[in-house]
Amino acid sequence: MNNERGKGPQQIGEALGDLDKSLARLKAAHDAQRQKRIEAAARPGESWEQAAARLREEEARAERERSSGSVKSPPPASSIRKPPRGDEQPDFFVPTLYDVGTKDSRSIMDVAVFRLSKKDRRAGEVINYTLPDGHVTVSAGAAGMASVWDYDLVLMAVSHLTESMNRYREGKGAKPGRVFRPHVADVLKFCRRADGGKQKDDLVETCIRLNTTHVAVQRTRKAKNGRTVTVSEGEALISRYKVIKSESGKPEYIEIELADWMYREITEGKNPDVLTVHPDYFLIDPGIGRFVYRLARRAAGKSAAKWAFQTIYDRSGSAGKFKEFCRILRNIIQANDLPEYELREEAGQGGPLLVMTHRDHADAELPPPAGV
Repeated sequence: MNNERGKGPQQIGEALGDLDKSLARLKAAHDAQRQKRIEAAARPGESWEQAAARLREEEARAERERSSGSVKSPPPASSIRKPPRGDEQPDFFVPTLYDVGTKDSRSIMDVAVFRLSKKDRRAGEVINYTLPDGHVTVSAGAAGMASVWDYDLVLMAVSHLTESMNRYREGKGAKPGRVFRPHVADVLKFCRRADGGKQKDDLVETCIRLNTTHVAVQRTRKAKNGRTVTVSEGEALISRYKVIKSESGKPEYIEIELADWMYREITEGKNPDVLTVHPDYFLIDPGIGRFVYRLARRAAGKSAAKWAFQTIYDRSGSAGKFKEFCRILRNIIQANDLPEYELREEAGQGGPLLVMTHRDHADAELPPPAGV
């Protein structure tokens, strides 16, 4: 028998019942703690089951390393920056424009029509891309080439134009024009950036670079009569801009006009030629990481794709050496935390390959690698 304070003598069966209840409470607390740990460790686009399986594998690998006495290398640097303070809170005093799903123009997602470097401005430079169905030429003005971060403003405009066209087709509004006029706070919220004075001032430079970066696209396609035609057209990433400042001298509103070819892609025909972009795209820090996500979204979609490192380098417009590009790309592969897609390297006959697989289709059959 067991004698507990304040309870008096207990039968053995009663004591065992209390022990079972204690063990059940401990197990429930342990399960709840583990569930919270799995939820906190889940990567963008990863389901709870996928995160749990990955953690089990990581824990087993760590235990094997401890048992063997091997020294574990430090974890890879993450490709995803932390969201700014207040990112999760809506601003109730301005229209919640950032709630619109992010869209991107499908026709230019497999080439970089901007620079991927934060430091190298590439003023006056030209990038040429040769594609299977034509070529793309990107020319920078004296203010510098637009960056992949500058292009966030174009993504926002494309997203809202797509949403407005959907409403127009449903008979819920007028057909939208090419001019987009958001409040600066809405731009920063949509692009998941801090709402500070420097960020607002930087948007002026963004508009200048987008307006002076020219993109010429030549594509060969089938006409309605069945004949093959080649279409060449060129325009700046935005046709014009206007910045309205408050009495304090800070930008308050931005007015931009989308390039005509982008506008026609979205407004002509029944199905706009755009793809939805994951909201965590704006948190990807390396420029190469952003380009790889865009490429995966365009090439892999909801399945998988395989591209040669060399082809990705050629399509990125990178001004750096191929060796350095591969080093950065391998860091991104090792971190493997881009939204929606699993990344891995694979050996190929002509060099290393990047395998991009949507996280919901890990067993997808891969097509032949591009650019090999």
